[in-house]
Amino acid sequence: MAKFLIKKTETGLVFHLVAGNGETIGTSEVYASMAACKNGIASVKKNAAVAGVEDQTVEGYEKVKHPKFEVYEDKGGNPRFRLKATNGQAILASQAYKAKASCLNGVDSVKKNAPDAEIEEETEE
Repeated sequence: MAKFLIKKTETGLVFHLVAGNGETIGTSEVYASMAACKNGIASVKKNAAVAGVEDQTVEGYEKVKHPKFEVYEDKGGNPRFRLKATNGQAILASQAYKAKASCLNGVDSVKKNAPDAEIEEETEE
């Protein structure tokens, strides 16, 4: 079962969408407050299931309305995705993948897992 894991950082709070196997599917920006962080999670839950996919790795790609997953290549040529909300703000970003197919599997995993994922706050040991 996937979960959103909220972690404290030196500069605020971030959340990770973590798959049942423990792998991180995507990470948020840094939030200043717990309320803002939880609003970000709510936005991912709401937008992930209905977001289209805009594959920016294809020449002459078709633009997709927000909310959407943007699949793109980073500076190193590795495929990544980011989920953008209805307002165009990036709300979740992936790590670099070795293959585009793996990146697209990541998008599918967010679509499938995010809407029902539990929220867990990391506790300090």
